[in-house]
Formats: sequence, C-alpha cells, structure tokens
Amino acid sequence: MSRASSSLFQLWQIPSDKLLCKSFKFPRDLKQIASTRRYPIICFCKEMQTATYEVVKGSYIPDPKVKGESKAEGNASAKVESIGAFQQLPMVMPSIDILYSALRKAKKLSPTKGITNIAKRERNKGAKQLDAFMKELAVPLRSYIENFPKKKHLHPYERSLIELTLGDGNYEEVLGKVDYLRKKVVSVGKERASLCAKSSSKREAEERLTEGLKRLEEIFNCERGVVDDLLNIAKTLRAMPVVDLEKPTLCLVGAPNVGKSSLVRVLSTGKPEICNYPFTTRGILMGHIAFDYQHFQVTDTPGLLKRRDEDRNNLEKLTLAVLTNLPTAVLYVHDLSGVCGTSPSDQFTTYKEIRERFSNHLWLDVVSKCDLLHESPALITEDSDADNPDMARYLKLGPNGAIKVSVRSGTGLDELRKKVHELLICQLSKISGPKAAEQESLQLPS
Repeated sequence: MSRASSSLFQLWQIPSDKLLCKSFKFPRDLKQIASTRRYPIICFCKEMQTATYEVVKGSYIPDPKVKGESKAEGNASAKVESIGAFQQLPMVMPSIDILYSALRKAKKLSPTKGITNIAKRERNKGAKQLDAFMKELAVPLRSYIENFPKKKHLHPYERSLIELTLGDGNYEEVLGKVDYLRKKVVSVGKERASLCAKSSSKREAEERLTEGLKRLEEIFNCERGVVDDLLNIAKTLRAMPVVDLEKPTLCLVGAPNVGKSSLVRVLSTGKPEICNYPFTTRGILMGHIAFDYQHFQVTDTPGLLKRRDEDRNNLEKLTLAVLTNLPTAVLYVHDLSGVCGTSPSDQFTTYKEIRERFSNHLWLDVVSKCDLLHESPALITEDSDADNPDMARYLKLGPNGAIKVSVRSGTGLDELRKKVHELLICQLSKISGPKAAEQESLQLPS
C-alpha cells in the first residue's frame, strides 16, 4: 500500500466530527496530494440538517414541511393564529439565585491537570473561573431573551394584554435591559479572563482573578433588578386566562356593577369576586359552561362607562380588546334599577355605541336585578327623555327582546340558560364555518 493510500485510509478512520474541526491537521502526505490537484471531498456528518421554524401557540417549533425558505418568507409565515404564548414563557430565576449559583460553580473549577508550573497553573485556574462565572451569568439571560416571544409574533389579543397590563413599551424595554446586561457581563468577563491568562506570576494571577470576580459581581448587582422585573412580567402574563379560539366564548359586557359577575357564577364554573363597588372585575376572568356534554367558555369583563375611548382606563380597554380581537358572542347586561351607580340613560348611550361598533357579533341582551324594578319603579323614569322615544322605551323595558332575570330570586335564569346555549351553538357554527369551508376546498382536486 502506497503512503498516499495509507494516509487516505487513516483519514477514513477519523470520526466525522473531527473532520469538521478547524484544529485538525491533515497528514503531511495528504497535503502533498491536495497541493497538486484538488478533488471533491465527501464528509459524513452526523444528523446535520437545516430546518425552518414557525410560531405555534407562541412557541417556536421546527417545521419539517418547509425547508430552504428565505428569511422574508419565514417572517411572512410567522403569523400566529392561536393563543397560549404566555403559558410557554420560560421560568425566570431570581437574580440573586443566578448570581450565587454562578459564583458557586465558578469557584469549584480547578486548573487543568498536568500543568506543573505554578504560575501557569494559577493563570489557567483564574482564566477558567472568570470565563465560567461570565457564562453562568450570561447564559440564563440569553435564554430569556430568546424564549420570550417578540410582541409582533403574538396574537393581537395577547399584544393588547401586554400593553394594557404592563404598560405600552415596558415589555420590550425590560427585555432590552436584560440583553444589555448580558452583553456587558460577556464583554467584561472576556476582558478579565484574558488579563488573568497573561499574568506573569502566581500572585498576579490570583489578584486578577479576585478583581475580575469582584468586577463582574458589581456589574451584575448594579443591573440585576431588570431580571427581577422580567420575573414579575412572566408571573403576570402566565396568570392571564387562556382563550381557546376554536371553542365558542360568551363575553359578558355592561356598565360596572350591573351584575355581570353574578351571572358568570350562575352560568359557569367561574367564581369572580362580587362586590358592590365599580370595577369589581379588575381583569379578564374566564369560566366554562357545559351543555349536553358540550363545553363552552365564558368571560367576565370590566365595566364600560359613558365616555370617549381616549378617556377610558386600561380596564375598559381590556373589554374592548376582547371584543375586537376574539370571536365572542356578547351577553350585554343592563341594570335599569339605578342601584349600580350608572344611570340607565348613560347605560343606553354606551350600549348603542358598543352595539353599533360590534354589530358583527352574535348578541343577547339581559336586564338584571328585575326584582328591584318592582320595588323601586320611580328609579326607572327618573332620567327619562320625552324627546327620545328609543330612550323612553329602553328605560321602561330595556332593549328589544331582552331577558329579565334576577339572581336573587331566580327569575328568568332557566330561560337565560336556554338562550345562552342556543347563542353558543350559533357561535360554534360561525367559528367552524370558515374552517370547514377551507378544509373542503383543500380536498377538492386541482
């Protein structure tokens, strides 16, 4: 066997991962062959493949069907059609735990075996500990930045929740500060590890190690509050209710304290707080309804007051976000007794505005606390308007076709359950209609 053939045989026996390493040195005879004439080389790589990714329920998973698409095409296909990104958020460690864990792991490292020179051994130990400390601080921060979804990739409903719950821009600002802290830790850590590796004596290496650890700790301590801010953001978002877009949802809407939460408790498994003051509902509350083994969703929303959109608070904007971004059926609750704190005439004005704005939603009107109407009929006509017949009729009877109910006496609740069931069945047909048509079109021969 020739020397060249022997070298090729040696190359064949080398593992594939070694072939891909830059530090591998080819046999001298093989270099001589390659210098005279170039041949294509086949490398056998272990499971090397490329894959594109798509966003599914707010998390990133490989898409085996699509390969080699351009970046622009990948961004175009990243449109999210489902909800659930908040439940996929990574667990964020408290900043103090990250720091102490990094220090403990770094100080456990010992110099590489086989180094006999004392100065070299101390340089090696110091550089390894500084590099490890830097990585133990930076790697968790990098994983948070990578695994917290970009707001533009979220469903519009979840984007609204972020803006209204955390404040506009706060989510991106905190993630940006976490990334800045990561970059600063990496930069200083690499610089200090390099200095330690160039020490001329054991004592100098020890001093540079101590200074480097202290400097990295100071930097992290100074900025670590942003990690705790991110921890609080994750807790807040993870507690947000998840809405199944394929399941019909009943959304209760109305002025504050008109009895929406009481009806949610009657109709569903949801147990919202019930108090006699405005804005009892301080977020989106979810429950479930079961009719004949069919399961539906019901959500209680903060009350709406008579005012312009620009004057509304974030609680009211949450209600509008649900109606705007989710395919819900509306159960609008009216209180004509006047005890809720919002006059019937103001309720009528708000109702007309919301009904016109969301006319594409399935709708059911309910007049709550009907037992109080018999006890205090004077309240009904207190703010009547003779020049507006629609207003006058509303103050006496409520909207056309409204169901009169009383949670306290049980009046109208059976009728309400029946109507809600019918409404949700219609909503189910409305949701599944476009999807069924799409599936049918996909099955048609081209």
